[in-house]
Amino acid sequence: MAELLAIEVAYALPRKQRLLVIKVPEGTTAREAVALSDIGDEFPDLDTAACPIGIFGSQVADEYVLASGDRVEIYRPLLNDPRETRRRLAASGRTMGKVNLDDD
Repeated sequence: MAELLAIEVAYALPRKQRLLVIKVPEGTTAREAVALSDIGDEFPDLDTAACPIGIFGSQVADEYVLASGDRVEIYRPLLNDPRETRRRLAASGRTMGKVNLDDD
């Protein structure tokens, strides 16, 4: 009988976040864990079969085999491309996250 691993599955929207702790059989893949978590029931617009996924901030393939303690993160599309935002701000003489003291 396969050993059970404790893992987490996480998904966040701007106004709602969910972190589930589940147990999965040893050898479970990241994509299988997303399906086993039933997180799609809470987020009906989430395509759990095709959404990008990762482990602790690094995107992984669907076939990534989980280890005990892994956190499977479900990623959503960015609303703004950070590179494009920086270009736009730089063109107007501003930066991201800093106060420009010359604007007084």
